[in-house]
Amino acid sequence: MTESKKQDCPVMITEADAYLFAQGTHYEIYEKMGAHEVEIDGQKGVYFAVWAPNAKYVNVIGSFNNWDIFQDNMDRISEGGIFALFIPGAKIGDMYKYVITTSDDRKLYKADPYGNYAQLRPDNASIVTDLSGFKWTDSVWQTEKQTKDILKQPMAIYECHIGSWMKHPVSDPEKETGFYNYREFADRFVEYCKDMKYTHVELMGISEHPFDGSWGYQVTGYYAPTSRYGTPEDFMYLVNTLHKHHIGVILDWVPAHFPKDEFGLANFDGTCLYEHPDARRGEHPDWGTKIFNYGKHEVSNFLIANAMFWVNKFHIDGLRVDAVASMLYLDYGRENGQWLPNEFGNNKNLDAIEFFRHLNSMMKKKYPGTMMIAEESTAWPLVTGDPKEGGLGFTFKWNMGWMHDFCSYMSLDPIFRKDNHYKLTFAMSYNESENYILPLSHDEVVHLKCSMLNKMPGFYKDKFANLRVGYTYMFTHCGKKLLFMGQDFGQDCEWSEERELEWHYLEDKEHSSMKYYMQKLLEIYNKYPCLSENDNNWKSFEWINADDKDRSIYSYMRKSENGRNNILVVLNMTPMERKDYQIGVDKKKKYKLLLNSDDVDFGGNGGTIPKEITAKAVKCDNKPYSLTFDLPAYGAALFLF
Repeated sequence: MTESKKQDCPVMITEADAYLFAQGTHYEIYEKMGAHEVEIDGQKGVYFAVWAPNAKYVNVIGSFNNWDIFQDNMDRISEGGIFALFIPGAKIGDMYKYVITTSDDRKLYKADPYGNYAQLRPDNASIVTDLSGFKWTDSVWQTEKQTKDILKQPMAIYECHIGSWMKHPVSDPEKETGFYNYREFADRFVEYCKDMKYTHVELMGISEHPFDGSWGYQVTGYYAPTSRYGTPEDFMYLVNTLHKHHIGVILDWVPAHFPKDEFGLANFDGTCLYEHPDARRGEHPDWGTKIFNYGKHEVSNFLIANAMFWVNKFHIDGLRVDAVASMLYLDYGRENGQWLPNEFGNNKNLDAIEFFRHLNSMMKKKYPGTMMIAEESTAWPLVTGDPKEGGLGFTFKWNMGWMHDFCSYMSLDPIFRKDNHYKLTFAMSYNESENYILPLSHDEVVHLKCSMLNKMPGFYKDKFANLRVGYTYMFTHCGKKLLFMGQDFGQDCEWSEERELEWHYLEDKEHSSMKYYMQKLLEIYNKYPCLSENDNNWKSFEWINADDKDRSIYSYMRKSENGRNNILVVLNMTPMERKDYQIGVDKKKKYKLLLNSDDVDFGGNGGTIPKEITAKAVKCDNKPYSLTFDLPAYGAALFLF
């Protein structure tokens, strides 16, 4: 830096900041690290700060100094290796990188780990921005979120990838993406979400990432919304708009691993700074990515503060934590000899366990009402348990066992379903062990797994009938719900991030009727508390007949806390109509038909069920009374009582 421009580094990062960061407990470290526009001694400029303890030198290069690697040499301001510099004249919109001179004099050009905005890929410089200018108008939502018990609320999550939900027409697909920006997406999406009556959206791939085909699961910019769809302020507009229409926002969050891109976190200061130095713990052999060193305080602080950053700065309502199992098990995806046991000789990652307990405890304390959701695919105990009692402290866990059983059963030819009957009853046997979400996510409709519609057996019309009865089972079963985009109207093809959803299929009656059925099913789910207020216990669920495997029929009740507006569920999983089907009930009263999946408006064959049935004193299913009606082929019937 020239003498005329040289400034002593102001004390923006204090000794207390450096101490807390080294202890792993500086939960607002993002307010100090990165690039922040400030005014010092009457001069406007940008204060830069980065952690690179093993660097010999660190320089800032950017559009403000013509990318000259010799001008702006940063000052090492802490024993822990924080470098900082105030550059007068640098401003919002300037691009920049850090040049790390390693101990062996190599020069590494790195994007800012704490940067809030980045160039559009394939370019990768960080961009100075300001996150304080947006005027939020979601205070009512924010207040209500902190007071509601989410465990007792209906929760129907629409999982969505912005870049492929809907696209603009393009003349040259090789050069143009057709992406909607955050604001365009907000205005179109909120209409759809409200019309369908989803309560939340889970957004894939928001943190900055270099490769579209990773779907956002190989992150290089943990503190930056991807610039594919606009600016950070544009993303704030999206969240604010959704909140104004009472739609919660969940982000996919990836603390499990990060890619090896040279401009990213890997070998950041010439050493394994963010990743574990031992490849047996620091690399995923299957994914070709690096694994965070959760035992290093500054690394865990980077991640924990990042989770809180999204909640604080962008008003996010929850984080769905990806690949939790890969973090908990030291031998995940590894053969014998490829992994390093812990100090007790077993395969538990003690640092990751402590990381989750720390993260979830502090999130609950600092941001009550924020959901932490684990995508955990094993039987690890107490994922949603209290950390004080040995749990990990998550709010919800994806029920991957339910998902596998559901997809396996529904894909079977009906003749074989009787031999697999208990795949749809098993989940209730362990339902009380966690707070579950039932996920039918993007992972189930890619890589030759088929769309949800094409998992179903039978002729084309049968596939829709199967899907209707399958979704009815899902939305009346215990657990919150998640459905990937396009599956609510029966998209034919598997999902691809390269193309938009097959919206043209809604011109076809089968698909539009499927969408209408899902609207009605979601309306019922949201309206009646019996379907959501006691998801994690037996208070709200009672089997009437879980053992009718020869006919592949399931019947059960969902019961409300106040005893009113209970729902009786009957599901026929075969193409055989059951004339004079009889089901046992507890009380001699009138049962009102809420939903018949075979209604012609839903694409069914028009099998009729009386709008109201009075129970008779005829014993059935160990109940003193019973109802009798014709149960349609592949029919789902819901009764209110």
